Amino acid sequence: MSGNGYGVAANEALPCKCIAAMSGGAPLTLHTITRRPVGKKDVQISIKYAGICHSDIHQAREEWGKAIFPMVPGHEIAGEVVAVGDEVTKYKVGDKVGVGCMVDSCRNCPSCKAGDENYCQTGAIMTYNGKHKYQHCEEYNDEGGASTYGGYSQGIVVDQNYVCKIPDGMDLAGAAPLLCAGITVYSPFMYYGLKPGMKLAVAGLGGLGAMAVLIGKAMGAEVTVLSRSPSKRDEALKELKADKFVVVTDEADAATVKSYFDFMINTIAADHDLAPYMDMLTYNGKQILVGVPPNPLSFHAFQLAVPRKTIAGSLIGGIKETQEMLDFCAKHGITCPHEVIPADPEKVNAAYERAVKSDVKYRFVIDTATFA
Repeated sequence: MSGNGYGVAANEALPCKCIAAMSGGAPLTLHTITRRPVGKKDVQISIKYAGICHSDIHQAREEWGKAIFPMVPGHEIAGEVVAVGDEVTKYKVGDKVGVGCMVDSCRNCPSCKAGDENYCQTGAIMTYNGKHKYQHCEEYNDEGGASTYGGYSQGIVVDQNYVCKIPDGMDLAGAAPLLCAGITVYSPFMYYGLKPGMKLAVAGLGGLGAMAVLIGKAMGAEVTVLSRSPSKRDEALKELKADKFVVVTDEADAATVKSYFDFMINTIAADHDLAPYMDMLTYNGKQILVGVPPNPLSFHAFQLAVPRKTIAGSLIGGIKETQEMLDFCAKHGITCPHEVIPADPEKVNAAYERAVKSDVKYRFVIDTATFA
């Protein structure tokens, strides 16, 4: 078994510095966790960068229900392989790799067998705020499995089948957010059939929206950003190269795209009225929801039935599709625009506050090599 570069034998448990929430809503603080020894099919990764996803904030603040503490957030992970188990065939020491939102699943249900581990019918094991609940897991126990800890840390150990290869030459800091933000928009584009020449609307211009613009353009769609903020016009058109920009609260502006779009991806995580967005879809148009507002959304069935429109949802993607997304992005020179911050709890807490205010273009990424 290959050595891990940490001065610890590869078959020993590895202490890791991390940034953690010790209770719901508490400020993040410096903490230490222990990663499991490298199993036969495991890959040990020295984490180089970890993206800050808005869902990290929701979960660390326990806004999505009861959570597991201490919590080490982070499911946008990019790093380098430093050790592999004896039966690992997919990776070798030195490979650049990524880990996304899940680190295991049941492996036996129809969803898992189809490569849709994200829709595991008994529940995928999330990269953090989860439990290693399946008996095949290295950290399974009679108490329901050890807790999972995420990417705001120095390293992680993951089964090789839940790791993706980051293509050569791709910037690791810009690649990290692709493991969540990138696949979250790529998967519905593929499943629901975004085609070259289609008129694509991107509702909301945060991290997901930015990736939707970049990937949609690379797929050959005409891309329009829909926003409530006129101030985002220049960044949409000049920085991200969207084709059009529409202020949805401006009646005259919104009227120019009535019954216009073939495909809409809705990244808005705040409560909002779906009706104006449905009016912008053409006959057979599709609106795919990837943002998760805190309260139920409402719409009138006539908006769907009369023009045969579709509202659907999507959640990240399976491991195979995530690898396809990374390869697609590498081919088209796409990474996520980002701002790098040090692995300092004070800086990460400040980044959380700025992210809530949408004061970032478009992801904060923690440089985990800077742990003190």
